[in-house]
Amino acid sequence: MSDDLTDLKLDLVEWVAKQPRLYTEVMEVWRTSCPRLPVWEDSIDDRLLARRRDPDHGDMVDVTEKGHGFLAAHRRDAA
Repeated sequence: MSDDLTDLKLDLVEWVAKQPRLYTEVMEVWRTSCPRLPVWEDSIDDRLLARRRDPDHGDMVDVTEKGHGFLAAHRRDAA
């Protein structure tokens, strides 16, 4: 995995970790049609993020346990 892609995945996982995110919001902000930057797809495939159905809000995106580990291992400023 390239450093650029790791940085982008870190950005995405950090962004989702800040607050609950609707799937539609994540898709609006992060989906790309560029096959060289599959940030969303790779984050899902790597099980850093997961989709779930919330009865009150619809489809949501959450950081998984593995995603929290990814954040801890790659956090730029370990504060």
